[in-house]
Amino acid sequence: MSASEHFYITTPIYYVNDVPHIGHAYTSIACDVISRFMRLAGRDVKFLTGTDEHGQKVEKSAEKYALPPQEFTDKTSAVFLKMMQTLNISNDDFIRTTEERHKEAVRHFWSKLVESGDIYLGKYAGWYSIRDEAFYSETELTEHGLAPTGAPVEWVEEPSYFFKLSKWQDKLLEYYENHPEFIIPESRRNEVISFVKSGLTDLSVSRTSFSWGIQVPGNEEHVIYVWLDALTNYIAALGYPDKDNQYKKYWPASAHVVGKDILRFHAVYWPAFLMAAGLDLPKSIVAHGWWTNEGQKISKSLGNVIDPFNLVEEFGLDQVRYFLMREVTFGNDGNFSKENLISRNNSELANKIGNLLQRTSSFVFKHCNETVPPVLTSYIDDSYNTPLLLDILSIQQQNIVAMEAFQINKVLDNIIHISEQANIYIDKEAPWTLKNTDIVKMHQVLYNLLESLRFIGIMLQPFVPDSASKILDQLNVPSSKRSFSHLTKEYALKPSSPLMQPSPIFPRFEK
Repeated sequence: MSASEHFYITTPIYYVNDVPHIGHAYTSIACDVISRFMRLAGRDVKFLTGTDEHGQKVEKSAEKYALPPQEFTDKTSAVFLKMMQTLNISNDDFIRTTEERHKEAVRHFWSKLVESGDIYLGKYAGWYSIRDEAFYSETELTEHGLAPTGAPVEWVEEPSYFFKLSKWQDKLLEYYENHPEFIIPESRRNEVISFVKSGLTDLSVSRTSFSWGIQVPGNEEHVIYVWLDALTNYIAALGYPDKDNQYKKYWPASAHVVGKDILRFHAVYWPAFLMAAGLDLPKSIVAHGWWTNEGQKISKSLGNVIDPFNLVEEFGLDQVRYFLMREVTFGNDGNFSKENLISRNNSELANKIGNLLQRTSSFVFKHCNETVPPVLTSYIDDSYNTPLLLDILSIQQQNIVAMEAFQINKVLDNIIHISEQANIYIDKEAPWTLKNTDIVKMHQVLYNLLESLRFIGIMLQPFVPDSASKILDQLNVPSSKRSFSHLTKEYALKPSSPLMQPSPIFPRFEK
């Protein structure tokens, strides 16, 4: 994997009609983990997030608070920006759909769809969900007359521009067939294919019943459908319609990471729009599941919405980041439980990693003159042929393959495996006994353990950046030697080099 390889990853832009919740935090942290991992692996990463600020739902929310829409979106967008900072998200850009760069891109994109003959003026009559900002057919409604998401719908009749979505049905199916990696995981891919095979109808792409949005060029009575507006952010942030510079460098995107509830917009509408505009399609749409709270569906009416700010304040940032990435296989639904968060922290971060670091580094600090054990330089070659370090070297490669496939949980499985093997090793070799019988071997055992911890610290950086940095600080690993390319014996800890004073990193929680 070379530094010349570009990697462009996006979160969905978050709708600003309400405050951030655990779903927003989860998507953002997942993208951050993937971004940090790819940077450490030598990739040139661009990571985009932002806020979706137009549409009828936002207009109604602004009215509810008696604020002009722009003032309302300024306030709510700032809260999402604060969430990124609170969660230590390493995004390179934050786009707002009320920015001029975005509006310019949307107008140009619209004109391309008009030029291709894919937009025509007609009249829309059908079911519309304000909450989802989505149109639904009669057959999609539940027996209680709700949208598939459970949102209420209303019958809408108004003049509308339409996008010839039906024209692209066969081309979409052909693309899915030829690019199995386009929709991840496979279960979601199958859902999308089934939906498209059931028949696509032309899509209403403008509204006249409200005004908060980007006006249709040449017909200001219409505003552009919020999803056509919103999806364009992914290229707007790259300078589109300018196709040089960032667009040329990063498009097509490596991954749009989205919740399963908005998969249709990204895996059906967006690629059809791009095909019609003559633009390349993103490489992958990666859909993750929903969270429940202690087994209950999360909803405002139940009062069990999980505030990410409160969560971080109660348990600590890295503990929250670790739990959300560890608890569920990425792509599946997950259940948030405080008891499980505490258990994960205590059993894995505190016991398996923190305890290993504390007892190893404290013993070394005391019995090796506060330095890396003074093993012979020739021993380092031997150490990299021990079962422990050979296992670790193989895991390094496994992790790169796993993250390329967005198997975040698998990467953590492997890191925890290293800590488990290192704990078995220290108990088996018992350096506290060797100090009375074989000092040379004691030094060798301790050296192997410190090298294992160096690997753990470097691999943990995408998940728990602050804590991983503290691990590497204690080992005195230079900040310039913390990428995955440094996970080799050439960058091994230097015998007799100084160590930092050991201190606990992962505190245990009381249940």
